[in-house]
Amino acid sequence: MNRTYEVMFILRPDLADDESDKLVAGLETAASSTGIQMRKVDRLGRRRLAYRVRGFREGNYVLFDLEGGAEAIHELQRRLRISEPVIKYLAVRTDENEKRLEKARRHREARLKRRPAAPSAPALSPEAEMAASEPEAEPPAAPAV
Repeated sequence: MNRTYEVMFILRPDLADDESDKLVAGLETAASSTGIQMRKVDRLGRRRLAYRVRGFREGNYVLFDLEGGAEAIHELQRRLRISEPVIKYLAVRTDENEKRLEKARRHREARLKRRPAAPSAPALSPEAEMAASEPEAEPPAAPAV
């Protein structure tokens, strides 16, 4: 059974662009060789870290959106763990969230279908519309004493 995952990893900021491209391409080919289908690869660029990680204050973020079995994901995580330029990584299973959101969406739509329509205001006759649009006459002023 294929599941969907998001894998985000942070590369060293002092890594050259061509080296990081080569590393990301190598991880993509290794993942696809283990049976993972890559849905999307986002290079989010250099960002400041919330705290020091292995002595670095910044890192180059990369996000993989992929689909595959658990064994293949474990292999990708192993490669990320032993890769020296990767300073941090996180793999999150997202298909459970998608199922939960889809169930909530279906429930909301069914509830809206069951709800009766709000009653509309009764239509006014043309004479009633004219009377409603005319300004009211002012009451006579009281005599001054």
